[in-house]
Amino acid sequence: MAEHTSSTITIEAAPADVMAVIADFARYPDWTGEVKEAEVLKTDDQGRAEQVRLVMDAGAIKDDQTLAYTWTGGGEVSWSLVKSQMLRSLDGSYVLKPAGQGATEVTYRLTVDVKIPMLGMIKRKAEKVIIDRALAGLKKRVESGEASGEASGEK
Repeated sequence: MAEHTSSTITIEAAPADVMAVIADFARYPDWTGEVKEAEVLKTDDQGRAEQVRLVMDAGAIKDDQTLAYTWTGGGEVSWSLVKSQMLRSLDGSYVLKPAGQGATEVTYRLTVDVKIPMLGMIKRKAEKVIIDRALAGLKKRVESGEASGEASGEK
């Protein structure tokens, strides 16, 4: 029933540096176009976010949502919807794989079900836009070196 959308990009940085940017939710408004606010509500015993509230503004769709995060080793994080005004469900993940010579292949996978009726083709196109923007923003953020401060120092 629910189909996912995914895309992959190569980032010129080590997987740990990429994951440090992904895990730094407070900085999401700096590099993602749609996230206007991010607040970590709950962390695990390693200090990683388990539940995050995000205020989104993607043009016609504005939402206040809470997501639950699951961290698998140092190379994967997945999330699912806890609550939202606009969405019925949301499941996503980043999977990081070393790509040789200090590069990382990042795959972003996303499945979204909105509360309002929407054609599947339009929904998948919206998912693709969200994924492509997020991966481009992540690549720019990591490769700019702006993230090498606090986030990557927390090992």
